[in-house]
Amino acid sequence: MFLLKKLSLRLAGVAAVAALGFAGSASARDYISIVGSSTVYPFATVVAENFGKTTNFKTPKIESTGSGGGLKLFCSGVGVKHPDITNASRPIKSSEIKTCKSNGVTDIVEIKIGYDGIAIANSTKAKPLTISIKDLYLGLAKDVPDPKGAKRTVPNPYKTWRDVNSSLPNTRIEVLGPPPTSGTRDAFTELVMEGGCKQFDWIKAMEKTDKNKFKAICHTVREDGGYVEAGENDNLIVQKLVGNPDALGVFGFSFLDQNSDKVQGSAIDGVKPTFETIADGSYPVSRSLFFYVKAAHVGTIPGIKEYLAEFTSEKAWGEYGYLSERGLIPMPAAERKKFAAAAKNLTPLK
Repeated sequence: MFLLKKLSLRLAGVAAVAALGFAGSASARDYISIVGSSTVYPFATVVAENFGKTTNFKTPKIESTGSGGGLKLFCSGVGVKHPDITNASRPIKSSEIKTCKSNGVTDIVEIKIGYDGIAIANSTKAKPLTISIKDLYLGLAKDVPDPKGAKRTVPNPYKTWRDVNSSLPNTRIEVLGPPPTSGTRDAFTELVMEGGCKQFDWIKAMEKTDKNKFKAICHTVREDGGYVEAGENDNLIVQKLVGNPDALGVFGFSFLDQNSDKVQGSAIDGVKPTFETIADGSYPVSRSLFFYVKAAHVGTIPGIKEYLAEFTSEKAWGEYGYLSERGLIPMPAAERKKFAAAAKNLTPLK
């Protein structure tokens, strides 16, 4: 009887230690860990700096890993080894939610923070470019509709932008852009590549009859140097454009706004990327920005609720907030109110 009682006490002790495992190890991390989107990174960094200066909490540590890379880290588990928040320049995918759940990450809070445009930019040393979504697709796809008119695709034969469209410059097609792990790449693929692809009716019809083939034609970029993966560092793309006035770069509007002395945004389908055109939806390459919070970490990792309150305050993301000065396009007041409430109440994603 004594031995049974002793064993039961020992088992209870093990269970107690396991239950306290997260809290016990939390003392090893007294700061918020944030990963994710390179586009959201500068906005989150400004909020983190203000948060660190105006509260008694440590300034959060932020890594620019790309949206896909950030969500992979975020969904890998609960505990101090895993990030508390991930930034994303696209919505979380159902497959990522499934991965999260399989690793015990169940209560995910989605906070939309505003809007951004994807700029197709070049150096201010070059002439401003006016280009269409269709032209961009034809210039960058691995396989394109047969120029001779047959309803089939052929390996991309275009070497210069003038080959694509006689009204475009006679410069070699070279576009520096983000890798597949980037939310900017996802949005560019959906809004530009797929958007241009769908302007061919026979390919558009394929979306219903053969979705895999449709995606292969519309989403696959060329690998012969026409599209160059330049990593997750958008500032590096800006630097490369300065050194090569003939090249184009793909990155978020905020980087264009912050580097307007070095680079200029191209007009897409006749509309230039500006604060106003992105806000009113007339610029065709616009998207929403987000961050995701691990509710299980709130109350254990110090400062998460307070960081959320700072980010969702009017002084930060409001119409005249400090984030708009950095290029974030604010949401309408009703949307801000909705997501501020989600942050305050830690409303889980359904």
